Amino acid sequence: MTRVGIISDTHGLVRPEAVAALRGADAILHAGDIGKPEVLAELRALAPLTVVRGNNDHGDWASAVPETALVRFDGVAVYVLHDRAELRRAPAPAEARVVVAGHSHKPLVEERDGVLYVNPGSAGPRRFRLPIAVAELAIDGTNVRARIVELAVG
Repeated sequence: MTRVGIISDTHGLVRPEAVAALRGADAILHAGDIGKPEVLAELRALAPLTVVRGNNDHGDWASAVPETALVRFDGVAVYVLHDRAELRRAPAPAEARVVVAGHSHKPLVEERDGVLYVNPGSAGPRRFRLPIAVAELAIDGTNVRARIVELAVG
């Protein structure tokens, strides 16, 4: 089984609780609004990292980060972007079994028309009363399960 950690909207903050939740993952996906390049270095120290740029990622370091990514784990294609609303303009590739997006800071796992949509929520600074969270994919062959992991932060 492959365990994929998912994080988004760190906005420059890598909480120790997020590191603990992601530790042991076979890979990590960051769905944008990274905040600063040091975030990427911290996450790369945990596992291979796939990252996309968010609407708040600016500067030379951010221009090198792609807006979308398509990665495969076992037999499952996972499409990563920052804002799920962008799918209206440019749909996910047909082979995508999972779509990962952040932006809203609202954790979500839902399946529609055979596609699993996952928003890990925000692992960065708290916004409104939304939880601080990451997510996890458990992939076994072509079987995929997703769960939200709320982080207990002070």
